[in-house]
Amino acid sequence: MSKTPLQPADKLSGMTQAYREIIADIGENLNRPGLVDTPLRAAKAMQFLTRGYQQNIDEVINNAMFPSSSEEMVIVKNIELYSMCEHHMLPFIGKCHVAYLPKGKVIGLSKIARIVDMFARRLQIQENLTKEIAEVIIEKTGAAGAGVIIEAQHMCMMMRGVEKQNSVMTTSCMLGAFRNSQSTRNEFLSLIQR
Repeated sequence: MSKTPLQPADKLSGMTQAYREIIADIGENLNRPGLVDTPLRAAKAMQFLTRGYQQNIDEVINNAMFPSSSEEMVIVKNIELYSMCEHHMLPFIGKCHVAYLPKGKVIGLSKIARIVDMFARRLQIQENLTKEIAEVIIEKTGAAGAGVIIEAQHMCMMMRGVEKQNSVMTTSCMLGAFRNSQSTRNEFLSLIQR
């Protein structure tokens, strides 16, 4: 028997209770003035940080697709991204570079950043995040190719575990012409270095 989906207020209530338990289990006093409202604030923060689950790609793009005869590379670089590692639920923070080769239509510029945000605001691993962005650019624009590179620092590696403060993870996904053409890939890579 399937469960009835929780309403937003029920989800918030459940998350608030979970944070109460976590705070108590680490040995803190929930009645301490600084912590009285922390469970609710933490639950709201988690809802915000994972709001990508509440979005769908068609609403994010919102029909911002426009006819174009341009077949030249479009690049949006240095898109800030904030995500949460699905293994430790700690943040990873970085930048994303997105490129595509239009084929009859282009997507509104801000929509590329919104696509990055939609997928980043979920529990993620950087490898999957990179691929999801590239695949949706191809799917929704019909582009001849897409390339995505993400460079990020992971708090799960900086704050715990090996505690390496200067490590940066770089991932890439090249699809279509970006995978099949060395010159296209090289043009992308050289343009994001500037």
